[in-house]
This record gives sequence, structure tokens and C-alpha cells, in this order.
Amino acid sequence: MKREERYQILLEHFRKEMPNVTTELEFGSEFQLLVAVILSAQCTDKRVNQVTPELFRHYPTAEAMAKAEAEDIFVFVKSVSYPNAKAAHLTEMARQLVERFDGKVPSTLDELTSLPGVGRKTANVMLSVAFGQAAMPVDTHVYRVSHRIGLVSASDNTPRKVEERLRKYIPQEELGLAHHWILLHGRYVCTARKPHCEKCKIAEACLERGKKVEGKKQKV
Repeated sequence: MKREERYQILLEHFRKEMPNVTTELEFGSEFQLLVAVILSAQCTDKRVNQVTPELFRHYPTAEAMAKAEAEDIFVFVKSVSYPNAKAAHLTEMARQLVERFDGKVPSTLDELTSLPGVGRKTANVMLSVAFGQAAMPVDTHVYRVSHRIGLVSASDNTPRKVEERLRKYIPQEELGLAHHWILLHGRYVCTARKPHCEKCKIAEACLERGKKVEGKKQKV
């Protein structure tokens, strides 16, 4: 099966099954989304959503968080992964938002990635979810699923290369949706430890599953 066919099957399926999908993170503003995305690095959205209500009750805005110390933020985020580093990033990020952007979250990739704790993936999430721009964030789920299904080549061995490959085949206006489609497929179906191929609705397009099926045929 050609790569174009894999994309066609995937996109057609999710267009029908998940026409209106967005992040599972809970937030009330662009600033709060940025905080949540930073906290979500190597951590589940479920855990982040358990932490942020109380955090946002005390620090709802960049101005409020900019006045806090990392130790203050740590109290609320200590149950997420790498809490010390993230608490430090959040306080410094908030201060820079106040000092450089009048407390508002910027809407360009370069400006976003200039903030502490904000890498390309986080910036792309903000561009897509907060600002409705054509962006393809590549997290661990998107990276893994893209390789398993065969959406990318083995040589696409960095998140940036995967992002660039996906952008070539997915219509620009659907990049944001496709990010969530692939991410959620990886979170609930094509999981890291054991993919649930028996309930996968796009198994016919999967390169990895095709290899397994072919291998069983050869053994018979």
C-alpha cells in the first residue's frame, strides 16, 4: 500500500468519527492553556486536569503567577512529572509574558519558543488550539503512531522530521484536527506497550500490522 493510500484511509475514517475534536486539557484562557500544556509534558492530561483547577484558582493570570516563586507553584504541581523544573519554568514564563508581552500569550512560533519551558511541540499546540493556526504538534503519541502506521519513513527519526512529513500529506486546514486524531488513537487504541489492533478501525492501513500478518502467513 502506498503512503498516500494510508493517509486517505486514516483521514476519511476520522473525518467521519471525530469531526469536532480538540484537546482534553481543561483551561479558561490562552494563558491557562499554555500552563496546562507545559505541565502535560511527559504527563497525562488526566493528571494535569486534576492539578490545574486549584493552581488556576490561586494564579489565574500571567500577572498573578509572575508574582509567585517556584516554591509556591511547586505546592500545586508536585504530583506531575518533573515538578521542580516545571514550577520554575511556569514562574519565569509568566514573568516574561508580563515583561515582554503585556501579560498576553504571543501567537507566533518564534515568540512562543522564546519562553521558558516552551518547546516546538508546546508552541504548535498553542498555535493550533489557542489561535486556530495550521500547526502539527508532534508528541510521543503522534511520533509513535505515525511510524507504526507508516505515515512517515524510518528516516523521519526526529519529531521535527515527522512534523514536516505529516504536513506534506495532510491538508493544511486539517492539521490541527489530524494532530488530535493521531494523538487520541495513540492514547486509547495504538498504545505504547500493547496496541489494541483488534479494535483498530484503520488496521487495514497499518504498516506494522501488515508486517505481522505477512509474517504469520510465511510461518504457515
